Amino acid sequence: MIRPKAGFIVYGVHKDGLKDPLGKPFIDDSLIEKSKNKLKEKGIAIIEHDVVVSTKKEAKEAFRKMKMDESIDCVVLFSGTWVWAAHLIAAIRDYAMTGRGIIIWTHPGSQGWRPVGGLVMHGALMEVGIPHRFVYGGIDEDDQIDKIVSYCKGSHLKNYLNMSTIGAFGGRGMGQTVGVADPSQWMRVFGIDIDSRDTTKLIKTAEAITSKEIEEVMPRIKKLFGTLPDMTPVNERSIRLYLALKKIVQEEGFDFYTIQSFPGLADEYVATCFAQSMMLEDGYGTSTLGDFNTALTTLLLTKLSKERVYYGDLQHIDRKTKEIKIIGDGACPPSLAGKVGPAGFAEHGIPTEGEAGGLSVKLVCKVGEGVIARLGRINGEFIMVIADVSIFEPPADQIEDRLKECGIPFWPHGFVRVRGDIDTLLKYWTNEYACLGYGKELTPALADFCEQVGIKYIVV
Repeated sequence: MIRPKAGFIVYGVHKDGLKDPLGKPFIDDSLIEKSKNKLKEKGIAIIEHDVVVSTKKEAKEAFRKMKMDESIDCVVLFSGTWVWAAHLIAAIRDYAMTGRGIIIWTHPGSQGWRPVGGLVMHGALMEVGIPHRFVYGGIDEDDQIDKIVSYCKGSHLKNYLNMSTIGAFGGRGMGQTVGVADPSQWMRVFGIDIDSRDTTKLIKTAEAITSKEIEEVMPRIKKLFGTLPDMTPVNERSIRLYLALKKIVQEEGFDFYTIQSFPGLADEYVATCFAQSMMLEDGYGTSTLGDFNTALTTLLLTKLSKERVYYGDLQHIDRKTKEIKIIGDGACPPSLAGKVGPAGFAEHGIPTEGEAGGLSVKLVCKVGEGVIARLGRINGEFIMVIADVSIFEPPADQIEDRLKECGIPFWPHGFVRVRGDIDTLLKYWTNEYACLGYGKELTPALADFCEQVGIKYIVV
């Protein structure tokens, strides 16, 4: 889970203890301290600027500091009192050229004339065309503070992706039209480079994995599943593939990746289900079938969530009950297992989609609150659809029948209920895949990410 870092700059003309005609300081130092502490409590790391900014010289110095520190995701401009916008606007514009976020936070209250300072800068940035978020809210208004937090998270995601690399093992899987990527568009929108490797390197690396390396990973597998798989040749290849994937991703410096799976690798060596499950468990953003959009969605959710992320087919949607079954072809991080379907081992089991077979994961996702989301394209332009969901487990006396409904009961199942409008979801959903992330706070952060990179989003 990410911890965004924000620069914190207080601005105002009447500073350094200057008092109003009634003898009270214009700038409330105790309120500023409480405001910084509130952001820290919400998981934001704060880089403070120790001078209240009012002059052009002070503004240049403050924003030069923030600009040079590349670890800073965004800057929070806190209105201390009123200010001359012309003294700050050029320095803010220069900082904005980095592409990192800007937030103007105005704490309500008549004392100190803070709303005046907030609105004059908000208006100035709109006049000049500098993207930013304006928040008017007190430290006791969590809904307003959360607007700052989600914007910081969105800015962190944007900055993380800039100059990152997605690796592609193999080509397009199963004739996917909606998962393909235009390398120039990905660079223009996200700053992501697309690199690729043939799956033959995966097979060679997998076969070169030593017995010692396999032995070293066994305790972790046992901890996650409660037992170890039978070491058949197919199962051993599944473990080898996992270790090979992890090794190559690290060696190549891929920030996330996608893999073709089949046709190809899963027909000639082993299915990727177990390897993908373990890579998701290790916190890697990934997808199968060479689906770039699912890989990026998985990465974003993994960065935002305290739990691991599951992607699978929207296998059935009940419009009346708003229930959706998400069923992946054997790949799911085992830590998501619930009570009625603990993590276990199964076989991939579909000869038309991976004749070589392979170890897979069976489970039912645990209870929680979260989202399903997926990045896609409509007429070549990016769009992200986000739906708040409740994840539930069917009753123990019904689970066997519920698992059999799809005809493949040994694949991982996630049962969710959508809280929004199903018809809107169906209208704009761009693929059979859904990415499931746990956490109520994911939706606003995803939306703010989309806003900052300039792509459309729909929250159903």
